[in-house]
Amino acid sequence: MKTRIEGLAYVLGDDIDTDQIIPAHHLVYSLSDPEERKQYGRFALSGVPDHQCDGPFVPEGWRSPYTIIVAGDNFGSGSSREHAPACLEIAGVEAVIANSYARIFYRNVVAGARFSPLETEEALNKATRTGDRLAIDLEKLEVENLTRGTRHALLPLGEVQGILEAGGLFAFARRHGLIATAAG
Repeated sequence: MKTRIEGLAYVLGDDIDTDQIIPAHHLVYSLSDPEERKQYGRFALSGVPDHQCDGPFVPEGWRSPYTIIVAGDNFGSGSSREHAPACLEIAGVEAVIANSYARIFYRNVVAGARFSPLETEEALNKATRTGDRLAIDLEKLEVENLTRGTRHALLPLGEVQGILEAGGLFAFARRHGLIATAAG
C-alpha cells in the first residue's frame, strides 16, 4: 500500500449511492474478462446527476484523470453490489475521502483492498474543487490541497490499514494464519 497518493480530485456531495457509482443497467459485463472489465471503468460514476458533479468522471476511454474522490456523508449507500468499489478501482481511483461511508460499501472496499477509504471530520467536499491537485500522506494522516495551499486532517484507518496493506481480507487472513494457505 502506498503511503503517499497524489492526483486530481473529483468532488461529490452527500448520499452518493451504488446505483450512481455504477448504474444497474451496466452490470452486464464480466469482472474477470480483461476487456469487459474496462466497461466498468468507463461507466464509473455515470449515474451521478449532472447537477451534482462537475462534468464526467471518465471523459473518454475507461480510465479517469481523477484518482481521488472527495465526498460528503454516506458515500456508497444503496445495494451491496461489489461492482461499485470495483468500477472505481478499474477507473483508476486510489483513494476516496468522505465524511462517512455506507457500511457494506466500506466493507467491500476493504475486503478487496480496492483503494484507500479515508475519512475526515471536515467538509472537504466544500473546500475542494474538481480538478484540484491533492497529496495524501497516509503516515501523517493529512491531505494537502496543492492547488489551494491548505492542509486537512484525516482519521486513522485503524485495523483496516493492515488489511489494505496485505492486499485484501483473504490475503490478510492467510498472512496471519487465520485461514490455511493453498498447498503448493
